[in-house]
Amino acid sequence: MAKIPTSRVDRLLSSMGYGSRTEMARMAKAGGITLDAADLVDVTRRIPVTPDLPKRMEIDGEPLDPVAGMVILLNKPLGMTCSHKEIGPRVYDILPARWKRRDPVISTIGRLDKQTSGLLLLTDDGDLLHRVISPRRHVKKTYRARLARPLKGTEGDLFASGQLMLEGEEKPLAPAGLEVASETEALLSVTEGRYHQVRRMFAATGNHVEELHRERLGGLTLPDELAPGQWKLLSDEEISLIFQ
Repeated sequence: MAKIPTSRVDRLLSSMGYGSRTEMARMAKAGGITLDAADLVDVTRRIPVTPDLPKRMEIDGEPLDPVAGMVILLNKPLGMTCSHKEIGPRVYDILPARWKRRDPVISTIGRLDKQTSGLLLLTDDGDLLHRVISPRRHVKKTYRARLARPLKGTEGDLFASGQLMLEGEEKPLAPAGLEVASETEALLSVTEGRYHQVRRMFAATGNHVEELHRERLGGLTLPDELAPGQWKLLSDEEISLIFQ
């Protein structure tokens, strides 16, 4: 049986972005931290860090945030970047401000460029991040592309051939699946994450992507009710869909 990790309360809350250890001690003395419905005054106390802790602990009357290992599904709006360092609107700005101070840091699982919208995952679980983006996992990413010109009808065979070579590269793309929605709209499923890959694939056929939206990642689908800019925490069952 795996040993349950423990942590000092002040160290745990500080790593989750709630504030410094001094601030946590001050909050506790003011009655702002409860565990199992009782005031927790001694923040040097060590407690088991279990998945059910957010159900047992409250900070200023609100349930504790998820402990390390959370996965966030965001419907990324247009115009936002996935970089921690780039100037301008960033996807991290949508999340609670304290989450920017979490350690381990929350990072996107892969990236969507500024002009691409849709399903984006963020996590503080480094192992999960690498499993999803690893080429060996072949996690399928499905995009809906609206095109400037009608499809020729030959794109599906070309993308599925495994022989398409993008300009400036020396290795052909892995086979990809194309599902035609209309003469100027298609769903493209890829298992790689090369730079601007979907846009460059259609450019190789003489077309231009005017709008690009990611709808699925593995077996996980962007919920219809999740509007651009909205996010949700994923359950273990939903996370497992990524690898289906």
